[in-house]
Amino acid sequence: MWNDTPFTRLLGLRYPIVQGPFGGGFSSARLTATISNAGGLGSFGAQGQPPARMSGIVSDIRQLTSAPFAVNLWVSTEDDAARTFSRADYEAALRPLVPLFEELGASPPAYPLAGWPSFDDQGDALIAARPPIISFIFGIPSAAVLDACRAHGIITMGVTTTPQEARAFEAAGIDVVIASGFEAGGHRASFMRSPGSSLTGTFALVPQVVDAVKIPVVAAGGIADARGVAAALTLGAHGAQIGTAFLACEESNAPSIHKEVLHGPLVGQTALTTGFSGRLARGVRNGLTELYEDPALPRLPYPLQGQLVGALRERAIAQGRFDLISLWSGQAAPLVRHHRAGELFDDLVAGTEAIFEERRVR
Repeated sequence: MWNDTPFTRLLGLRYPIVQGPFGGGFSSARLTATISNAGGLGSFGAQGQPPARMSGIVSDIRQLTSAPFAVNLWVSTEDDAARTFSRADYEAALRPLVPLFEELGASPPAYPLAGWPSFDDQGDALIAARPPIISFIFGIPSAAVLDACRAHGIITMGVTTTPQEARAFEAAGIDVVIASGFEAGGHRASFMRSPGSSLTGTFALVPQVVDAVKIPVVAAGGIADARGVAAALTLGAHGAQIGTAFLACEESNAPSIHKEVLHGPLVGQTALTTGFSGRLARGVRNGLTELYEDPALPRLPYPLQGQLVGALRERAIAQGRFDLISLWSGQAAPLVRHHRAGELFDDLVAGTEAIFEERRVR
């Protein structure tokens, strides 16, 4: 029974399939509930959301499903350098973007740039809202946070990019680890070593993490269809997380132009860059990624670089300029086929079932 794993038993799921969370406002209660209602684990990325929104996020999802779901938080919401950046730093980072702002008729954001809400404030508010599951990325929460989760019956998950990070999560008392390979779209979640030195592929990483810990392991990165789910389970993972393929569905809050690109011919060309946000992340190669291929080009620390570049976004989308916005995408995006999340999920279940049934018959 491929769908009966320590992960599904712990969370009370029918299928070991996780919809990856999307930060930046790309998540939706509708998408989260669609996957949870289908028997998987729907997820909502709360990155950047004010603490006052946490109870509303949980309430919105609960109105659409009674099944388990997860809300994701970033433990590290800013780089250390974001606290000390100067006007000179801002002006240097803005200079190469000035022609783009002028071309779009947009105004750059004023100095100083504002940071994101703190993890402590977000975490307190989210725990008070009592979602069934909280997943953490970019670090390990304090013992006090994890104790509070346990006291409220909240299951915890943590994103890892190395076996060492997985062991640290297990030692801290996290219930599930997500082993994220470098094929994944969005940000590289490394926190014990630099992201650039933690770029292990998913199907090399998964068996190492499975061997390193005793808690359930979910594979993520480079998985977009049933073949990827079956491969992850065969390598010892207890679940598989799919991000980009769900981001491309109509139920996500990604802009239409982003979804069009994910279904188009350019999606196979992805790149890792710090130009989108200040932290290493994978997206579709476009004018912005090419601009920041120059390592000498000034850029601000996270999250300030994202606010600077993000100021181009509204005008770029309105003018159909996909070359000037961040287009998060994993390397398996050329496998994206579905426009509706329910159809994608059904295909993942049926396809995985067929693969394991064929193996059983043989």
